[in-house]
Amino acid sequence: MSEFRNKVVWITGASAGIGEATALACAKEGAFLVLSARRVEELERVKKLTHLRDEYVLVLPMDVENVDSFPGLVQQVLDKFGRIDILFNNAGISQRGDVLNSKLEVYTRLMQVNFIGVVALTKAVLPVMIKQKSGHIAATSSVAGIVSTPLRSGYAASKHALHGFFDALRAEVHRHNIKVTLVCPGYIKTDISLNALNTEGTSYGKMDKNQEKGITAEECGRRIAEAIRNDKSQVIIAGKEGMGVFLKRFFPKILEKIVLRQAPK
Repeated sequence: MSEFRNKVVWITGASAGIGEATALACAKEGAFLVLSARRVEELERVKKLTHLRDEYVLVLPMDVENVDSFPGLVQQVLDKFGRIDILFNNAGISQRGDVLNSKLEVYTRLMQVNFIGVVALTKAVLPVMIKQKSGHIAATSSVAGIVSTPLRSGYAASKHALHGFFDALRAEVHRHNIKVTLVCPGYIKTDISLNALNTEGTSYGKMDKNQEKGITAEECGRRIAEAIRNDKSQVIIAGKEGMGVFLKRFFPKILEKIVLRQAPK
């Protein structure tokens, strides 16, 4: 029996990339979907791709920086479906800029979108799951949440923060039958580098070569659904770059030398 059949799955960042792909994977398994992002027209496009009837899908626009709106959004989901079974905190933004020249505002926004917004939505949904005595919370971290690399200092910091938060949360909510999964993608072929923040806080606007050659969003979405289905605490979805996680744990000095070679000259 599918983990997702007749389950209410709320996905942020659902208008493109990993969020869209995961929504489509869940739809195939009979989930009720809540699709959230800022771009309403893109959410409607994803809704059509699911081929689900209106009663199975709620398009719920949201800005993860507007945390004051979250309680009202949770209530809208409950008004539509009556429960929230799976929350996938996927919305986020990356970075391409060195520490010296990146404005402090860049770091503030990265933490607000990638960490504070995730914490706030999780806290808004958590009482619902505790009352239900069941639930599953997933969040998109990154291989960069384990292995930091040049030009992504703020991004890596925000993703490292997710590990600290969700590892603690997992231990706290286990008694309520609530599961927690951290998703750590490597290079996935999405627009993440195009939309990354540069040193000035505007869009980087370039497709990274590694991103272009990365795992497809569809494959990533399938593996995320599989990880949630199997109650994985953490899943690494990466190519060769995933080896950095192994080196970090067992051969940190070798990893350090590799990362130093990646530094801009």
